[in-house]
Amino acid sequence: MIARLRGQISGRAGSGLILDVNGVGYLVNATPSVHRLGDGEVTIEVHTVVREDALQLYGFATADERELFEMLLSVSGVGPKVALAIVSGSTPAELRRAIARDDVKRFQAIPGIGLKTAQRVVLELKAKLVGLDIGDRDNGDLTARDALVELGWSLVDAERALADVDSDLPIEEQVRHALRAAA
Repeated sequence: MIARLRGQISGRAGSGLILDVNGVGYLVNATPSVHRLGDGEVTIEVHTVVREDALQLYGFATADERELFEMLLSVSGVGPKVALAIVSGSTPAELRRAIARDDVKRFQAIPGIGLKTAQRVVLELKAKLVGLDIGDRDNGDLTARDALVELGWSLVDAERALADVDSDLPIEEQVRHALRAAA
């Protein structure tokens, strides 16, 4: 399986791009965040889909995007194109908040997703997010969500509590607001 590629973006093809890696051009279906990386040398996280008639690469700017994409693939009725559309529309943190708040309408607004699929996405991923931490950590720093989890909150409850808190506040203030709202 191909998990990461580093090379030069040598062209674009629809929503995909052609990544030249040592003279080999890989066609990668990519999120908008990958397209914003620029035209110099880039490193992208990749998910490989192997079918009997095709080998497809899906590219992401961060490992968080790829992990969320892979979680979406486990939902019944969600294939790679729909999962890519979901991940392309928002950051992983925003999508986790939408799942924690049971925001089915956010997923319904994405082309290719109906009410039942949106409900399945929220229901199935909410159960998975309780046991996983695919975090907002880019640099290893503690987040407000992590602090609430350390205080004994479930991941879903922490996401729900922080959904309406201004993320520009210092972490201590975010936690304080979440604790006040829960009291």
